[in-house]
Amino acid sequence: MGNTKTYRRNRIRQRIKKVISGTSDSPRLSVFRSNKEIYCQLIDDVSGKTLIQSSSRDKSITDLKLKTNMEVSFNVGKILAEKAVKKGIEKIKFDRGGYLYHGRVKSLAEGAREGGLKF
Repeated sequence: MGNTKTYRRNRIRQRIKKVISGTSDSPRLSVFRSNKEIYCQLIDDVSGKTLIQSSSRDKSITDLKLKTNMEVSFNVGKILAEKAVKKGIEKIKFDRGGYLYHGRVKSLAEGAREGGLKF
């Protein structure tokens, strides 16, 4: 029997987390994607705290009445980046969470870059 999708994703996720660790100067942008929603947060791994979070369930996103998940993901990344720039965070480390850098994850990253984050 082959590996399941979740098993494969968790193996990739652990491999990524060995290398990527966020600090207060350059936090880790962690992405979680479900079938309907997308969530992201900036994490300081040294102190173990979430600095900023954003998701497709936020009121600012749902009020936009976007049609596709790609547009939603792009705007989630852009809003997270705007919150981070207001707090003085410009440089981050991107943690795709074991997902392929394609589709909604790529769209979120492009939105974060357009919002002013560098990674």
